[in-house]
Amino acid sequence: MLIKKPSDIPPSEITSESVYAQRRRFLRTSALAAVGTLLAGPALWSPTVRAAAALSFEKNPAYRPDEDLTGKDAVTSYNNFYEFGTGKEDPAQFAHTLRTRPWSVKVEGECEAPGAIDIEEVLTKFTLEERIYRLRCVEAWSMVIPWIGFPLGDLLARFKPTSKAKYVAFETLVDPEQMPGQRRSVLDWPYREGLRIDEAMHPLTLVGVGMYGEVMPNQNGAPLRLVVPWKYGFKSIKSIVTIRFSERQPRTTWSMENAREYGFYSNVNPEVDHPRWSQKRERRIGEFFKRDTLMFNGYAEQVASLYAGMDLKQSY
Repeated sequence: MLIKKPSDIPPSEITSESVYAQRRRFLRTSALAAVGTLLAGPALWSPTVRAAAALSFEKNPAYRPDEDLTGKDAVTSYNNFYEFGTGKEDPAQFAHTLRTRPWSVKVEGECEAPGAIDIEEVLTKFTLEERIYRLRCVEAWSMVIPWIGFPLGDLLARFKPTSKAKYVAFETLVDPEQMPGQRRSVLDWPYREGLRIDEAMHPLTLVGVGMYGEVMPNQNGAPLRLVVPWKYGFKSIKSIVTIRFSERQPRTTWSMENAREYGFYSNVNPEVDHPRWSQKRERRIGEFFKRDTLMFNGYAEQVASLYAGMDLKQSY
C-alpha cells in the first residue's frame, strides 16, 4: 500500500473535518464517554494497555484544571504515532512490538557534561508527579490527560548546558523491526522535534513517563516522551533516545515535510489557521459540540511572556 507524504496529498483527497467527526471511532468514543463506561474492542485493550504497571507519584494540585478527564480508553486508542502507522488506531494495534527495556537517552551538544541516562535511573532519581494537562491536536480535537512525569528542566540541568545552548533538539528511536511504520518512507526518520531552550526549561514542559497512574503505554510514547501543553501535540515527541543542545534552531520533522503548514514554534494560536482548516474551534474527544480554542491552549498566563515582541502569526 502506497503511503503518501502530507505534502504530496492534494486537498481533494484530505478527509474533511465534518467527515472525520462522523467516523465510527469518534462516535464510539463519544458514546463511551457519555455513559461513563469502559467498554472496549481488541484495539482498545491491546497488550500495551494490559501490561501497564502502577507508578509511585505525587499529585500536583497546581496543575488540575476544572475539566473532566478524557477516558483512558480513548487516550490509549486514538492517537498519532507514525512509527506504528498513519491511522489513529494503528499505534494501539501495533505498538506492542516496542521493547522499552533496556532504554537510555543520550544527551550531547553544547553542554559541559554530555552523557546518557537510563530509564530506570530516571524513574528513581526524579520525583514523579501527576499533572492534568490539555492536549491539543492540530486537526481541531483535544483531550484532558493526567500525565505523570517531571519537569524537563530538571533533566537538562544535570548535563550543564553552556551559554551556546539556544535550542534543544530531540530524536525518536529508529528501529523498523520494533516500529513497523518506519519501514515506509512516509516521513524522513528519525522523528525530530525541537524547542527553544527557555521553552524547554519552562516548568510546564514535562518529561512524561506515565498516565492514569500507570507507566506510559507504548502507543502513547513509552518509555518517556515530552509533554508541552501550550503547543500542538506533534511537538510532544515520543520514545526519545537523543537530546541535543544546539546553538542553531534544529530541523523538525513536520517543518521539514511542509513548512507552510507546520512552523517551528507550533503554539496553539486561534488566530493562525492551518491552511486546510480553521483553528478557532476545537472538539474535545467525548463531546459532540465544539468549543472556542484558547490562546496557548489555555496556558497564556504562564507562557505568553516567552514570546513578548514576537509576531505569532509570522512565527507560527
